[in-house]
Formats: sequence, C-alpha cells, structure tokens
Amino acid sequence: MTAEPAAYTQQTACGEDTRTPLRDFLRTETGSAAVLVAGALAALAWANIAPGGYASFWHTHLSIRLGGHGVSLDLREWVNSGLMTFFFLVVGLEARREFDLGELRDRGRLLLPLAAGLGGMLVPIALYLAVNAGEDTAGAWGTAMSTDTAFALGMLAVVGRRMPEGLRVFLLTLTVVDDFLALAVIAVAYSERVEWAALLVAAGTFGVILLVRRLGVRRGAVYAVLAVVAWLGLLESGVDPVVIGLAMGLITYAYPASRTDLERASGLFRLFREQPTPELERSVRAGIASALSPNDRLQRLYHPWASYVIVPLFALANAGIEIGGDQLARAFTSPVTLGIVLGYVVGKPLGVIGASALTAALSRGRARPPIGWGAVTAGGTLAGVGFTVSLLIATLALDGPDLEDAKAGILAAAVASFAVSRVVTAVIGALPEERRRRALFGEAQSLVDLAVPVDPDRDHVRGPRHAPVTVVEYGDYECPYCGLAEPAVRALLGDFTDVRYVWRHLPLTDVHPRAQLAAEAAEAAALQGRYWELHDLLISHQGALRPDHLRGYAAEAGLDTARFERDLRAHAGALRVAEDVDSADLSSVAGTPTFFVNGRRHHGAYDLAGLTAAVRTARERAAVGTR
Repeated sequence: MTAEPAAYTQQTACGEDTRTPLRDFLRTETGSAAVLVAGALAALAWANIAPGGYASFWHTHLSIRLGGHGVSLDLREWVNSGLMTFFFLVVGLEARREFDLGELRDRGRLLLPLAAGLGGMLVPIALYLAVNAGEDTAGAWGTAMSTDTAFALGMLAVVGRRMPEGLRVFLLTLTVVDDFLALAVIAVAYSERVEWAALLVAAGTFGVILLVRRLGVRRGAVYAVLAVVAWLGLLESGVDPVVIGLAMGLITYAYPASRTDLERASGLFRLFREQPTPELERSVRAGIASALSPNDRLQRLYHPWASYVIVPLFALANAGIEIGGDQLARAFTSPVTLGIVLGYVVGKPLGVIGASALTAALSRGRARPPIGWGAVTAGGTLAGVGFTVSLLIATLALDGPDLEDAKAGILAAAVASFAVSRVVTAVIGALPEERRRRALFGEAQSLVDLAVPVDPDRDHVRGPRHAPVTVVEYGDYECPYCGLAEPAVRALLGDFTDVRYVWRHLPLTDVHPRAQLAAEAAEAAALQGRYWELHDLLISHQGALRPDHLRGYAAEAGLDTARFERDLRAHAGALRVAEDVDSADLSSVAGTPTFFVNGRRHHGAYDLAGLTAAVRTARERAAVGTR
C-alpha cells in the first residue's frame, strides 16, 4: 500500500498533523539558517561594492507621526528595535512552550540548561575582558556571549545528522536561556540614559496586560495595542524596546488541545454545515480558536516571518563590512576581534561543558544533561556561533572601526565554530559502538509522556512479552490515517524481533460513528483469546464496520459467533475501551494515530522510515541503560 509522504503525518480529530510546534520550530530555524547566511553575504557584497550607498541607505530616516507625536528612527534602528521585537516574541513563545509542555515541564530539568546557558555566557565574557583589559572596548563584553539559535540549529542539521534528537532540544533550551539573559543584559548594561517616567509608563502598561490576561480576555487586538504602548514607553525611556517582545512571549500560555474542545469544535462545524449562517460561522471560528493555545496560534503566525524575513533583514542591515587586506589585518590584530573569536570558539564550549559538569557534580547526579557528554560537547561547540544578538549588542556598544572589527570577529567565530563542530561530531562517530552510544545518550532518565505504563497482563501486546522497545499506538478502527499506519507497523515488527507493539483504543465518536462499536467488537474477541485476529480484519476493512460486517469478521476470525453477539450486545468490552480512552486523556492524546516509543511521544511521520528511526534511537538508549 502506498501513499504520499505527507499522508503519513496526518491525524484525525485534532485537525493537525503529528508535527508539534517544537518540531516546526526546529525545522523552520534550520531551514531559515540558509536565508540568514544569504542575508549576511548580501550585506557583505553590498558594503564592498557600494559602501557609501550601503551606509546612506540604512541611515535613511523613517517617521511615523500622529498629530504632534510620532517616532522617527533610521531604517537600521527600525529593524534593530522594531522588527527584532517580533523575533524575541518568538523566542519568548518557545521558552514558554518548553516550560509548559516540553523538557522543562519537569522543573528539576531547568537547573542544568540554566547553568549551561549561564556558564556559556560567563566564560566567553571573561575571555573577552581578559583580551580587552585596559582598552576602551572592554565595555563591549556583551558581543561575545549570545548564541544565534537559527545558525546553531542550521549547523546541527549539517554536522550532526547522527546526533540524538535530545541534542536539538538541549541546544534550543540553552539558547532560549541565553537569549533571555542577553536581553536582560541589553536592558541593564546597553540602554541609554533611562527616562524613568517613560519606563514607569511601560511597566504600568505591562501590568495592565497581565491584568487583562488574568480576566480571560482573548482578543489579540487588545494585547497588540497595549504591547505597542509598552514598546513606545521603552523606546522613550532609553531601554531597548525589544524586551517587550520577549516578555509578551513568556506570558503566553501553551497547552495541548483537549479532546473536549475538539469535540465541541466538531459539533459547531456540524451545526454550520446544517445552517451556514454568519452567526454560526463566527461561532465555528471562535470554537476552533479556543481549542488551540494562544502560544500555538502566535507561533504559527509570527515564526515564519521572524525566521525568513526579519532575521535575514537584520543580517542585511548589520553585517555589511568592507573587506580588504588592510581591514582584515587591522581586524585580526584588534582586541575586539580576538576577544570575540576566543570567547565564542573556546569560551562557549568550555562554559557549557564546565557548567553542566559542575552542576551534575554538585547535585550528586540528580541534575544530568538529557544527552551524553559527547553530545553536550557538540552542543557547546555549536553554541559558539553568535550573530543576531551579538550584532545587536555590537551596534549598541561600539561604533566606527571598532564596530567593523566586532562584525569581522562575529563572522570569523561562526566559521570557526562550524569547523570545530564538524571535528567533534566526526570524532564521536569514529568511537567504538558502545562508547559512541554512551557519548551520545548518557545515563539520564528521559521524560515519559505515556501516563499509563504498558501492562502485559492487561494490554494487547503483539511481539515479545518483555522487549527493550515498546511501541504504543492510540488508534481508531474507522480512522483512515490509522489504516495508512498499519502496513508500516507490520513491516516494523517484521524488521525488529525485539520490539513489542500495543494497540490502545481511542474511538473518536464525533467524527467516526462506528468506531466505538468496532473497538468493543475487538474486546469481545479478546474475551475468546482472539483479539489480534479480529483486530487485523477491522483495521483492513475500515469502510465496512456495521454490525452485520462485524458478525462476518467474527466468523472469519474463528470466534464463537453466538457468544460474540451476546458480548457485543451487552457491551462487555465497553469498560475496557473506556479505560484506554481515559489513559489517552491522561497522556494528552487528542487525535489518531498517536504513537509512543518507550513512553516518549513520537513526533513526526509514522511511515516505516519514521518509526524505524524512533525505534533505533530507543534501542540505543535502552542498550546504554542496561549496562
């Protein structure tokens, strides 16, 4: 059975595919790294072909006025202080998502990435200050401390294809901490003379935003107007106004779509189908919107713009430096350039690895990285690429030749960090298999997303009763996407003899009216010890699940049909199905199919390649845990 690749990412009921916002974030940031590089190269070409035109263009003033009041900034300032607010909004949204739903929902896991992010900033700062001691440029220490998320994840996609998925999450969490601290530094150390009245207006407006959120107001226009007022207050105060973007992102809740909300949305749509009136159309829109968290909606709206337009435009506005023999000779003898390169290429890895090791030691192993120390090392070298925030601070702290030297150092550090990262990943790949596994996966316990563990005495298990890898599917016999997944599951079990497969029922009765009865029919077969025989018939005949069809399948499966009909009429399997549904709710499962591999929710395609990759990762992690 064949299907388009996209078909293997779809789900019923939730209206979304199995890609989560976190995976979308990783994919978008990785893809946008190429656009970011293109923006930087375009800036370099422009600055060297027409240096006067490059400088004069970005110094062009643009004013927005209303009556006697307005804002007048040059184009570079509009990019750096205006558009970059949306970039930091996206950073804040992702930080909040990780805190609410991701790795950091276990608050005990916050300590190590926080320490790694802090160490990855302090050590580069110390190295920069050591190189620039006694120089006027010592005050620009902030240029050597912040990692660029887009560049780092883009580099990981190139050099770390065999790295564990946890490295991406670890690196993302570290850079979120990094960005948060970097913005705090900008607000405190690199803001102009503070106008306290304007700052109080901004703070008071943010207080109103918190009050409005507490009152349950969901209209985006209200928050947008208040955020603009706060931005203007910060701009007038002398504090970099991009801070409001991060703050707005951090207060925006993230939560999974609940099955109750999705069923309500389905009901509203059915009403609209029967009576397509403007009033019901508004109700349908509101119902669908309420099923998704504000964090999800804002990320989907702003993230592509931030990644593909705003950050590359920032690179175009700030990365232009004249390259020539004299300029390069001056730059690479400049303490600014040397301090930045040393801080990123040497200080970042030392800070990340050292802080992680120190935290693990002081906590006596309670706080461990979610990956092995080899992967942590790769994360440290990848974190040595600074661009967006580093350039932003450079433009605030330096000018003239010193600013040009800082830009040269930032670009050189990115190239050097890429080279070092490639060497580190190559060394890890060359290790013997057992050492490589331990270097990649470590010994930390991974988070478990499956709320109700598999019980071989209760669950329907196909494969070895006790196996190192367990694949759990929440499915619906009438769901076409479950039917698409079935051949991949069969092939997976044929390829791996040490994998067990568990099916749990999640009949989506609001969209599949015969799914509940089909699930009860499977449980009636289980009462006669022939669950999998009937399961296979049901999943392969999804369009024919009426009671007469079920009786025919029972006979084909070799069941006592009289007993089967009695059990089906008595709903003997209803309680068992309800228990599976309850376990799905506890695991925040809202659509089918949803897969878990060794307790971790599988995000991505559920074709054979996607499931095989997840199983292999789980096997390697399990192999490390048994030694």
